Amino acid sequence: MSRKFPIISVTGSSGAGTSTVKATFDQIFRREGITAVSIEGDAFHRFNRAEMRDELARRYAEGDQTFSHFSYEANELGELERVFRDYGETGRGRTRHYVHDAAEAERHGVPPGEFTAWKPFADGSDVLFYEGLHGAVVNDQVNLPTLADLKIGVVPVINLEWIQKIHRDRATRGYSTEAVTDVILRRMHAYVHCITPQFTETDINFQRVPVVDTSNPFVARWIPTPDESLVVIRFRNPRGIDFPYLTAMIQGSWMTRANSIVIPGNKQDLAMQLILTPLIERLVSTARKLRA
Repeated sequence: MSRKFPIISVTGSSGAGTSTVKATFDQIFRREGITAVSIEGDAFHRFNRAEMRDELARRYAEGDQTFSHFSYEANELGELERVFRDYGETGRGRTRHYVHDAAEAERHGVPPGEFTAWKPFADGSDVLFYEGLHGAVVNDQVNLPTLADLKIGVVPVINLEWIQKIHRDRATRGYSTEAVTDVILRRMHAYVHCITPQFTETDINFQRVPVVDTSNPFVARWIPTPDESLVVIRFRNPRGIDFPYLTAMIQGSWMTRANSIVIPGNKQDLAMQLILTPLIERLVSTARKLRA
């Protein structure tokens, strides 16, 4: 970790709502006058769309039915670690963009399913912000948590995650429920071994829990709304967290453990603002003083 050039890492499984969380961080950065450079986990995929399709076919033919974008081997985690380390040491680094669809292709001038060229970060940033699947990976090759200053986990309970993925892939990618189910099954091994272990490395976890019946996610007609959900917030180290203040400010919240608070689902943005703003301010204020 670097006090001069802090790094914030947001790790969430697919469909967990990390994009919404990024919008909350953007609000905090804008309101507090913080200049952030952002990198996306998709930028560190090892394969473009066509290459990934070929790699999946090759592995499937060899009997490997567990390979997916969740897998360590499908991502350039060494490159991600290098970006974290370079930024922490110098405030510099590079990233690229994975183009998902035609709208992004028009914006970036690159066909869907391809990467843009690597580009260096703009100078003068206060913080590096990562959002993706692998921001807190620890394995034999990399140790990303030791390089990040604030690590956030965003994860729904598993049935809710499946519902969100099924609805998203059917609506935006034209997949059938059966096709999405096949993807979920293929990802389960890496989900267990590559994704979930990261949430023990994070400083704060936000876990959304529906309070409506999600017992069969494969026939659910709609995604549970925030009003139909609770969010469990877990602090790895609760020292210094003013729980009485949080429960007073967030109507309908209560503590369940010495390091955990439960809030109504529609209060997540407010909770993140209250919890994260002082932590980010402290990181940036210290960094600016040290760089002056």
